[in-house]
Amino acid sequence: MQRLAKVGLLTGALMLAAAPAYAQEEGLTLEALELNALVLFLMVATVLVFIMHAGFAMLEAGMTRQKNAANIIGKNLMTITLGIITYYAIGWGLMYGSQVASFVGTDMFFLLGGDYEPDALLEIDFAFQAMFAATAATIVSGAVAERMKFGAYIAVAIVMTALIYPVVGAWTWGGGFLDQLGFVDFAGSTIVHLTGGVAALVGAAVLGARIGKFDATTGKPRAIPGHSMPLAGLGVLLLFFGWFGFNGGSVLALDGQEIASVLVTTALAASGGAVTAAMLTRLKNGKYDVAMIGNGILAGLVGITAGADVVSAGAALLVGLVAGLVVTVSVAFFDSIRIDDPVGAISVHGTCGILGTLWVGLFHVDDGLLTGGGAALLGIQAVSVLAVVAWVGVTSAILFGVLKAIGQLRAEREWEVEGLDLHEHGVPGYPELVFGAGAAATDSGARPARRPSVGAQEE
Repeated sequence: MQRLAKVGLLTGALMLAAAPAYAQEEGLTLEALELNALVLFLMVATVLVFIMHAGFAMLEAGMTRQKNAANIIGKNLMTITLGIITYYAIGWGLMYGSQVASFVGTDMFFLLGGDYEPDALLEIDFAFQAMFAATAATIVSGAVAERMKFGAYIAVAIVMTALIYPVVGAWTWGGGFLDQLGFVDFAGSTIVHLTGGVAALVGAAVLGARIGKFDATTGKPRAIPGHSMPLAGLGVLLLFFGWFGFNGGSVLALDGQEIASVLVTTALAASGGAVTAAMLTRLKNGKYDVAMIGNGILAGLVGITAGADVVSAGAALLVGLVAGLVVTVSVAFFDSIRIDDPVGAISVHGTCGILGTLWVGLFHVDDGLLTGGGAALLGIQAVSVLAVVAWVGVTSAILFGVLKAIGQLRAEREWEVEGLDLHEHGVPGYPELVFGAGAAATDSGARPARRPSVGAQEE
């Protein structure tokens, strides 16, 4: 280790010594080198956040039934690709363009216009922020899984990334009225996660529960196990991995001390969430619930995202421990009121998004209520949460209401029973499980006769 440290220090010293000569040779200024280094840092962060979309896909696929696996993957593929396009065309301008009445941007659509200099920072900032926009949209996917039409979900992803999320972003990161009020949300507990969580709640409520989720007589929820805990676990770990870019990249500067601090608070919160969720499920059910442990990790991550740069390491661990409790209780609560959320997205991103945002008002190192800073910041955080919930709740209710009114929201009963893979995509996620060992094409090229997939029954 000492040898590696010496080599690292020597390499760094040589690079620093060589940088001015290299810059002079290539006609680069020190400012240009600093710009290139910042772009490289944000590129790495962008890639890490992009990987989170693979995590969402694996988590959602694993937590749902195999007859809908291809549908889940298709939704996640379309979310990231459509999200980039719509955010480029409309969302970025609404969020970061010159504002009207501190409410919404009016220029910079298609990355044109505005006074953003240099172009390299504009482009890398857009790339980084586009990943966040798609994240807000993909949160909805898990909560509406297994019973929503594919086309309807595409419409939701477009509206989320083109309008709903960018307006929230304009109010906050774009310099709008909540930012001017003093709202603090470092990487998006409210801006990204609560936005997605509220839309997910509205969508799940308007859609209704999956067939067989609640007992027709007693109304009690029935467990509908996901088909692959290994996939779900992989999804959680990919999300945890990518979150270091989500939070670390949100420093938006090559500030080593702040980046290091943010990585530590992020890791501690996630770990605390896992521990509490594991212990609570063991106490409640006598078993360690693997799915809930995963949601505990994600709850801790969402809980620290608003204040990763302004709370202490101890407060970060504590918010994770609390988030593990909150997500466990929240999942049970939404089951009790007959809101069917197959992956717990509403609780992880919505409920814990609120927790993380208010946590800043309590534990901000300078301005928190419990650190001697008074109640002002906590009040600002609470008002901002209410504003975002109102905007997202109303707009998403209109969106889902229109889709339902025109008959394009919920999949047909037969589709839901037999699986969306076959009816929406014509290809099952696991052909051999659906068609048997004869899933390969016959000599004539005909496909084997279709039969309902495993788990296709209503009950």
